[in-house]
Amino acid sequence: MILPILAYFGGALTILSPCILPVLPFVFARANQPFARSGLPMLLGMALTFAAIATLAAIGGGWAVSTNEYGRWVALALLACFGLTLLFPAFSDRLMRPLVGFGSRLSQAADGDGRTTRASIWSSFLLGIATGFLWAPCAGPILGVILTGAALQGASVQTTLLLFCYALGAATSLALALLLGGKVFAVMKRSLGAGEWVRRGLGIAVIAGVVAIAFGLDTGLLARLSTANTTSLEQSLLDKLKGPGSAGAQTTAKSNGASGAAMMSDSAAVQSAKASGLPIEGHLPPLSGAVAWLNSKPLTPDSLRGKVVLVDFWTYSCINCLRAIPYVRAWAEKYKDKGLVVIGVHAPEFAFEKNIDNVKRAVADLKIDYPVAIDNDYAIWRGFDNHAWPAHYFIDAQGNIRHNHLGEGEYDESEKIIQQLLAEAGQAKVDGSLVSVTASGAQALSDDDDLNSPETYIGFARAEHFVSPGGVNQEEPKAYTVGTPALNDWGFSGTWTDDAESASLEQSGGQIVYTFHARDLHLVLGPGKDGKPVRYRVTIDGKPPAGDHGVDVADDGTGVVTEQRLYQLIRQHGKIADHTFAIEFLDPGVQAFAFTFG
Repeated sequence: MILPILAYFGGALTILSPCILPVLPFVFARANQPFARSGLPMLLGMALTFAAIATLAAIGGGWAVSTNEYGRWVALALLACFGLTLLFPAFSDRLMRPLVGFGSRLSQAADGDGRTTRASIWSSFLLGIATGFLWAPCAGPILGVILTGAALQGASVQTTLLLFCYALGAATSLALALLLGGKVFAVMKRSLGAGEWVRRGLGIAVIAGVVAIAFGLDTGLLARLSTANTTSLEQSLLDKLKGPGSAGAQTTAKSNGASGAAMMSDSAAVQSAKASGLPIEGHLPPLSGAVAWLNSKPLTPDSLRGKVVLVDFWTYSCINCLRAIPYVRAWAEKYKDKGLVVIGVHAPEFAFEKNIDNVKRAVADLKIDYPVAIDNDYAIWRGFDNHAWPAHYFIDAQGNIRHNHLGEGEYDESEKIIQQLLAEAGQAKVDGSLVSVTASGAQALSDDDDLNSPETYIGFARAEHFVSPGGVNQEEPKAYTVGTPALNDWGFSGTWTDDAESASLEQSGGQIVYTFHARDLHLVLGPGKDGKPVRYRVTIDGKPPAGDHGVDVADDGTGVVTEQRLYQLIRQHGKIADHTFAIEFLDPGVQAFAFTFG
């Protein structure tokens, strides 16, 4: 219940946000009308349209974006007509049929003469739908998380509910402003006799709003002119809405085991736990909810009783997960005959990682032969109350969670815990030595002593340190120039469309430039929606990387994006220093998701 409530309050805060400013003239144009049959239907129409368009955006295809864009222009034409009827009362009488009747009804509804209640309600509702098309692109941090969560977990009834709650919150704020505005409007008419001038002023405001939106000023000039900023307020609510987070650059607090898991009451098990120094943190939760299993039939806590279990939460484009997998794979092989069962729970971070064929390909490439549960709906994730990738949970033979570790590292300690739990389970002669892992490519351990660049997302929902002049243009194509990136700053050149999760290149020749300090640089990339390969060329400080190229780049800096995954582009061998990385795409359509370093 907390999520709809927080979404509602996040929407209510949009009354202070720059993106609501273009909508206000259309709302206050109804301020002198009865709220129940004028203002309320309009706000309801806005909320319904917003929820519908935003849900389509969450489902995501290009057709939805195109539909919204066409809807915006239709809405602009409708609202311009409405503004002209306010500004010039005779205008509606001069419109050719059938526009004359339609424009006249809108004008009458705005004037409040309301020949019938039904006509006034439906015309106001229609105007609300039109305004909703203009309002739909309005996105603050909370809305961005709702849409990103939908992309990660799949659009659902819950997605629409959260979006509608967000819309209702904003509509509530507008309703309060409208009611207050109506009182001010009435006082002005009584005391100054300024009804006609107010009416014309509202018409001018509507026309000005239409012009501002048509030229994109609602997301540019208005944002700069606004004196109110709700980012900090929304961010405080956003902390309550946070979903899965990466344990790479910013590791979240450690989990305390399975959510709501009952503590084991068996005294022998408790005494054994105390003696071993590993407390019981909870029970192994149900493993139901996975959309598929690889390398195994579905497993359950009952079927695993008597086995020591290691559960590894991972996702295949996560660099931190990739560096941990060689150890997990080595433990699975070394201790499988001693009673250890390793379960990889693949919980996607990006939408493309929900594709089962992509996961199958990654499992084969990574030579993973232990069971993998595909947790696209985060059912198992929530059962463990997990918070990060990678995350390792150690379960004893009685089904008790005895330890958990989030993020990379502490591999020797983790293996010793496996050995200890196997010994507790009665396994004799458990080899006390530790595995020796030699990994290459992206799976090689990072150089943490010289790692000064953080994981950086490219989609606007989580992007930081973007320095291209003019900022990002959300979900609309824009021609960018790089600017001057300092350390850990980045920017585009060329024409890109930046969405919540990724950016897509519209024309060949576009670049992404990043000034970094790390041994390794990786970039999560995918081909365009048509699946065609995209050629690229990498440089460091304007030169080909030569011997400092990654496994997905040749000496001359060239490479090809053929599938959606993490690409290792730089692996330096000399002294690490600040460098400017650039990747130029020789074909259009590439999708870029996130930088990671090592």
